[in-house]
Amino acid sequence: MIRHLYDKHQQKINYLLVGIWNTVFGYSVFLALYFYFGAQVHYLLIWLISTILSITNAYIGFKSFVFKTSGNYLHEYFRFYVVYSGSMVLNLVLLPLGVEVLRISPPITQIGIIFIGAFVNYLGHKRISFA
Repeated sequence: MIRHLYDKHQQKINYLLVGIWNTVFGYSVFLALYFYFGAQVHYLLIWLISTILSITNAYIGFKSFVFKTSGNYLHEYFRFYVVYSGSMVLNLVLLPLGVEVLRISPPITQIGIIFIGAFVNYLGHKRISFA
């Protein structure tokens, strides 16, 4: 029974596992950079650096473990960034809104934003990045 469910939903389960790993990875990078450089570097630059590292990490995981495609590395990587660009724009709007307007710290604001894009990104990666 469990094996049948896993076989039927393997891609979604693997996406969830890679997504959880990438969320932990990306947020950890953001926190490390923020707490180490936050006094000298603007939080949006820290977010940008952590996002680039996180997207690259996610690409490797999704390509090899979830969608299992071969070849087309640069083409898929470019499409991967296209899908993530929507989340990036949303993040660029919501992060300053949370920090500057609502006066919530960048780490707390960022953790809330992470979950907003997760659902949309799955469909984008399935239909665009690794189509």
